Amino acid sequence: MTRALKKLFSEDRAFYVRVLTLAMPIALQSLITVGVNMLDTIMVGKLGEEALSASSLANQFINIYHIFCMGLGMGASVLVSRYWGMRESEPEKAEKALKKTICIMVRLTLGLALLFAVATALIPGAIMRMYTPEQSIVSLGVTYFKYSIVTYFFLGLSLVCTIVLRSVGQVRMPLYVSMGAFFVNLAANYALIFGKLGMPKLGIAGAALGTLLARVFEAGMICGYLFFRDRAIGFRIRHLGMKTGDLMGEYIRISIPVLISDGILAIGNNTVAMVIGRLGMAFVAANAVTSVTQQMSNVLAQGAAQAGAIVTGQTLGEGEREKAQSQGYAFLGLGLCLGLFAGAVIMLISGPVIRAYSMSRETAEVAGQLMDAIAFIMIFQSANSIMTKGVLRGGGDTKMLMLADNIFLWLLSIPMGLLAGFVLGLPAFWIYTCLKADQIAKAVWCVFRLRSGKWIKKITTGKI
Repeated sequence: MTRALKKLFSEDRAFYVRVLTLAMPIALQSLITVGVNMLDTIMVGKLGEEALSASSLANQFINIYHIFCMGLGMGASVLVSRYWGMRESEPEKAEKALKKTICIMVRLTLGLALLFAVATALIPGAIMRMYTPEQSIVSLGVTYFKYSIVTYFFLGLSLVCTIVLRSVGQVRMPLYVSMGAFFVNLAANYALIFGKLGMPKLGIAGAALGTLLARVFEAGMICGYLFFRDRAIGFRIRHLGMKTGDLMGEYIRISIPVLISDGILAIGNNTVAMVIGRLGMAFVAANAVTSVTQQMSNVLAQGAAQAGAIVTGQTLGEGEREKAQSQGYAFLGLGLCLGLFAGAVIMLISGPVIRAYSMSRETAEVAGQLMDAIAFIMIFQSANSIMTKGVLRGGGDTKMLMLADNIFLWLLSIPMGLLAGFVLGLPAFWIYTCLKADQIAKAVWCVFRLRSGKWIKKITTGKI
């Protein structure tokens, strides 16, 4: 037992310094993003529970695109981190492979943005009705979608380009841009939702426009830096026309399972949202409030997860297999500690957070139960996030992760959630716990996968 515990805590201080250097700016950026979401939720909440529910459910669909882009970006990150670590041993091959990876990623992101924009423009009502039968909420959601159509392009580009910069250790610049976007969103929301600063009062449409303006700012700054100023990677607009056929097979092998995994996971999470949407307006509104708290409490784990993918990829790129295995155990220990910390924070702040919103007594009671469930689940979610989205993904184990993510979601969480909510009629705490049961199962599975060593895969650079 003592030996097993020692594995979870590295004696190499340089390792923790490196992880902290990467993880903290990423975590702060995630915190700012969550802060923007919280601002939207609080401001839209002032318009009433129907507006709050409509914007929350509309964003569930936008989040499908967000998760798809995360799949594209994090899949490319596996390759970028590995190639970055190969610079000393094979500089010419690594540089060309890195640029080709970014080129493929950007092309796919723009194509995906076009697909979602067309769907949002043509069938907004049908999309909203997937989540709720309430016509008043559907109508408000359609209004929100109307002003969100072009958001996909800016959201996608800023997201994937940020991930690339992080993969080579450039974490501060995206953080500063997110800070700027926060204030852009704050000012735009204040002016457009409530009709301040000489602007028209647009209500829920103002929230969508405020988000769009923040995304335009983010994309302009991040893409402008990567495509025109950055010298470390050296990627430029002209490289978008380069031939990438020789690397496409490797990109598909490593990145597409991540995209499929995150994509099907997004559909699964939206199925969960559909279940929640049919449990009543009180449950939907309470979930909108508590989900922001969950995101905020999980930012440290998200930062550590991306740091795990970067560190693991670069370590393996340097040819240090045993070191990567040892670091994997240290990341697992870090995940458990962060999960316990996040759970404690949620328990402490749940009361004040719920009281900050204008909601009915029934909604507040449901929100309290959800907060308790989130605090419990967070322990397991932090550990498995750092392993699945970090270490194991950084090792190239993307196919197995694709299977694990979706088997646990579709065969465990969703059936249990449906049973708890619609058959047994259990309290909100148990419904939410059942809907998130995959987080517990994956945390256990990750330990066995890490021990096997089979998660470390070989990656090539294609033909030069």
